[in-house]
Amino acid sequence: MELFKIGFLPFGFMDLLDILLVTVIFYQVYRIMRGTRATQMFAGLLVILLTGSLAQLLALSGVSWLIQSIGAVWVVAFVILFQPELRRALTRIGELGFMRTFFRTGSEKVISEVTRAAMELSRRRFGGLIVFQRTTGIRGVVETGIPLQAEVSGDLLVSIFFPRTPLHDGAVIISENTIVAAHCILPLSTNVHLDQTLGTRHRAAIGITEVVDAVALVVSEETGSVSLAEDGKLIASQLNEDTLKSELSRLLYPHSKLSKEKPPIAVAPASEADVAAVPGGGEQT
Repeated sequence: MELFKIGFLPFGFMDLLDILLVTVIFYQVYRIMRGTRATQMFAGLLVILLTGSLAQLLALSGVSWLIQSIGAVWVVAFVILFQPELRRALTRIGELGFMRTFFRTGSEKVISEVTRAAMELSRRRFGGLIVFQRTTGIRGVVETGIPLQAEVSGDLLVSIFFPRTPLHDGAVIISENTIVAAHCILPLSTNVHLDQTLGTRHRAAIGITEVVDAVALVVSEETGSVSLAEDGKLIASQLNEDTLKSELSRLLYPHSKLSKEKPPIAVAPASEADVAAVPGGGEQT
């Protein structure tokens, strides 16, 4: 169906849809790449492409031959250079809004136990890092830790993160209301725009939520601050018991009664609560 003409060119509904889809794709690519090293690499590739085009325009046969010679390996090089971003993009495709709503898991009992553990860890100044799997499988992360397959219990979580236990370093993974593993190694965020004062735990929490559909809970060993990370950013900091329970319910169990009760959420910038401390009293992954 023709909407109007630009000069002698007809512009129809399908043309409008085509432009909108291309715009959305470019915007999503920008969101995925923003703040990562891929931005600089992509700029470098653009320089090479522009150089090749300019060389052909000016009939610089030597430069044109060089650009064309490496053209055959550009696809492989692109996949290698942008592997984290491609993986993140493919993961995001599989976690569309309706799929998240359908597949989210959690229960009020789990949320209550985790909240109780987080408050106790905060009170005792024990560092903690708990990852809640949602739609995306994270077997690769689980395999880096010690399998547990235990019922979620506040006492068990506090015991795991007790500083003198073998499992206190690393993250606990909770999937389908079960503690599936502890002592897991998480990928650190590659976002170059993160506050430099963020500790390793917070960077790991942000990093895992950059690449999979998960929610990460962090307890700062230095100050006891409780924070949540989702979609590659800290979404709430300095949470108390009520706000933590409400946010976890909203993120993991959206149809629960708790998720409909929304106390004010403290969203704080990086502060001393998130500072990486020196060895001997500092945050560790």
